[in-house]
Amino acid sequence: MKSLSTNLTRRHFLRGAGVALGLPWLESIRSWGAPESSIEQAAPRRAAVIFMGNGVNPHHWGAVNGAAGMEFKDSLRPLEALKEKILVLKGLWNPTTVEGPGGHFPKMNLLAGLKVKQTTTDIEIGVTMDQLIARSVGLNTPVQSLVLGTEAPGYGNEDGYTSTYSGHLSWASPTAPAPKEIYPQQAFDQLFEDGSKRQRDKSLLDLVRGDAQSLRKFLSQRDTKKMDEYLSSVRELEQRIQRAEEFSQKETSGNGWQPTVQAANFPRPDAGIPAKPEEHMALMLDILVLAFQMDRTRVATLMLNNDLSGMNLAAAGVKGGLHELSHHSNDPTRLAAYQKANEFHMKLWSGALMKMQNTNEGERSLLDNSIVMFCSSLFDGNAHDSRQLPILLAGGGGGTLRGGRLLDYSADPNRKLCRLHMAIMERMGVRMGHFGDADTALSDLA
Repeated sequence: MKSLSTNLTRRHFLRGAGVALGLPWLESIRSWGAPESSIEQAAPRRAAVIFMGNGVNPHHWGAVNGAAGMEFKDSLRPLEALKEKILVLKGLWNPTTVEGPGGHFPKMNLLAGLKVKQTTTDIEIGVTMDQLIARSVGLNTPVQSLVLGTEAPGYGNEDGYTSTYSGHLSWASPTAPAPKEIYPQQAFDQLFEDGSKRQRDKSLLDLVRGDAQSLRKFLSQRDTKKMDEYLSSVRELEQRIQRAEEFSQKETSGNGWQPTVQAANFPRPDAGIPAKPEEHMALMLDILVLAFQMDRTRVATLMLNNDLSGMNLAAAGVKGGLHELSHHSNDPTRLAAYQKANEFHMKLWSGALMKMQNTNEGERSLLDNSIVMFCSSLFDGNAHDSRQLPILLAGGGGGTLRGGRLLDYSADPNRKLCRLHMAIMERMGVRMGHFGDADTALSDLA
C-alpha cells in the first residue's frame, strides 16, 4: 500500500470488479499530489446546460432591481437561498428563430445559433457550444460529455420540420445530435464502469469496498468523514434508481403518463424508466451532479423534458400536460397550473444547485467552480415567442462569474444569445473568433 500514498492524484479511482469510482475533492490527496503550482492543485471548471421545454409564464418569470438589489419574481423564488450565485439574463435571443414558419422546431437551435434547416429528412442545426467545449476539456475525463434527458425524441413533422429537432439540445456535428441517455441506470453506469461488464447483482460500493478501506489509512479525519458521506450518497442514488425501476414495472399497466421509448436505440432497455417523471428528472439531475463531483466529466446537458412535451407532473400537483398548459390563452386555471409547473422545475434545479454548493473543493464549492445554465427555447409558450429567451446562469465559473444580478440586454442592438455562449466557452478554455451568429463575447458577467 506504500505506493498508493506516493501516486495518489486527483485522477485516482476506487476500483473493483469492472468499476472505477472517482474520488471527490479531498485535502489529504491535495497535499500529496503535484507541486502547489500544478494544475492538479486547482479544481477544474465544469459547464452544464439544463433545458425545460414549452417556455415560461411571462407574467412571473425573471427579476427586477429593487432597493435591496435583485428581487426574484414568483417563478424564481425557489432559488432565493442561492440568489448571490444566480445571474438573471434578460433580452437575449437567437434572431434566426423568427424566420420562416413553425412555432417550436425552428427554436431548437438554442446552443448553436444557426438557422434550423426546414426538412423532414436531412436534418441540420450546427455544432452546439457544449460539444465544442467537450472536444477540448473532454480529453481530460473518462466521459467526454454527458448528454441526458427523460424523453426519447418524437417521430413526426409539422410545417416542414421533423420533430427530431424537439428532442435534442446537444449536437455533435451540424447534421447529427449527440446521443441522449434517458435511462437512469445507463447514465449511472457511465460514471463507474471501466470498460468491462460489472456484476449487476452487487452494489457498486460492495465492489470497491476493499480499495476504499485501504485508502482510509491515508486520509485525515475530516476527509474520512467526507468520503463516507460521498459513498453514502452514491449508495442512496443506487437505491433510488432501483426503487424507481421497481415502481415503473408495477405501474406500467396504469393510466399515468409514460414516456415513448424507442428500445432499439438503447442496449439495455430492461433497465427501466421511472413511472413518475418528477422522480426521473430528479434522478438525472443527481447523476449529473455526481458526474461533476467525481470528475467523470466536465461538460453536461440535461433536457428535463423535450420541447413540445406533453409530460404530466401529477405527483407535483400539476393537472394537465406541459404543452397543453403552455397554451393557456390566459385562462386562470390553466395559467395557474402552468405557473406551478414552472416553479416545480425551479425547485428541482435549486435542489441540484444546493448539492453543488454544499460540495467542498478546497477554496471553493463545486458550484463556485461551475457554470450552470438554465434555459428554454421559448419565452411565452402561449405565443411561441422567442424574441427574448428565459436564461439563468448559476455558479462562479472558477471565480469568473459574479452572481446576484439582473443583466438586461433588451435595449442592446447586439443582444445575441451566442455572445453568451462565447463567454461561457472562453471561461472553459475555448476561444473562438466567432460562434453561430456572434463575433464578440459578453463582457459583463464577472
